[in-house]
Amino acid sequence: MGERIGSAPVAGLGTRGEAEALFALDATATDKCPQWPEFFVEAVTDYIVYQEKPAGYISEDNAGWLIQTISRDGMVDSVTELELLVHVLERAKSSPGRLSAYALEQVANAVVDGKGPLMLGGALVPGLVAKAEVDLLRRILHAYGGDGNIAITRVEAEVLFQINEQTAAAHNDPSWNDLFVKALANFVMCSAGYEAPTRDVALRRDSFLDQAEPEIGGFFSRMVSGGLAGIMEAYRSPGDIEAEWESKNRAAEALARRAETIDASEAKWLADRIGTDRPLRDNERALLTLIKLASPEIHPALKPLLDKVA
Repeated sequence: MGERIGSAPVAGLGTRGEAEALFALDATATDKCPQWPEFFVEAVTDYIVYQEKPAGYISEDNAGWLIQTISRDGMVDSVTELELLVHVLERAKSSPGRLSAYALEQVANAVVDGKGPLMLGGALVPGLVAKAEVDLLRRILHAYGGDGNIAITRVEAEVLFQINEQTAAAHNDPSWNDLFVKALANFVMCSAGYEAPTRDVALRRDSFLDQAEPEIGGFFSRMVSGGLAGIMEAYRSPGDIEAEWESKNRAAEALARRAETIDASEAKWLADRIGTDRPLRDNERALLTLIKLASPEIHPALKPLLDKVA
């Protein structure tokens, strides 16, 4: 019979053994006080993020240990452990790429197969991206935007394409299309070295989304007209333009123009995933429209796709 966890202690964890004991207690206790989940998340996060030097930078070893500890057949099966994973990403200044990818994959598991802690209580529908899942995806992507992680990575983009592919026939929440287009635009435009805006700016919810019509067509017509200007502005200046940024912006203009050009590797990656043997999906059309208008030179590998965009 499991024990009851009462008031949580306040001392931090000093060793991995203490952290593992806390996981064991969380797994075996059947009666937990309301304060326990918050304490558990904060205590383990503090150990992972701050106990090794330099503080705030998660080592490959600690990332691997966390994934192994919270995984059951490759998936997180506890809401508390999922919150721990995301909270670790949010608190760290920098973390290994596989930690962000693993967190995104947990959402993909719920979206595609209906597996994992997101499905507890039966509130979410397998094969459909609901607003709650988009909010969690956005939170994970924002969290990984620490030192040196401004642009969306290829691994992250792969997971987003997987979700898009598996839910293409579903009536996904419109916020999914907004996030998909902005995240993929960030990847293909910035991976060549463009000094991108912060993830918060690149992926923010713009006002045009709040005003969009419920129909998907109305949403995308706004995105590629008035909404597009808001997206592109994020790639040309910080969120709040101040005098001290002006010289930096001018100095970066040449780099930005060069890196806005999608190179061969990025073009092939995108062309392989969208393909030319099927009709474009609405959010893929919006992404290609953004690329067509924003990039001064288009690689030949993308031309067959861009020819489909009016």
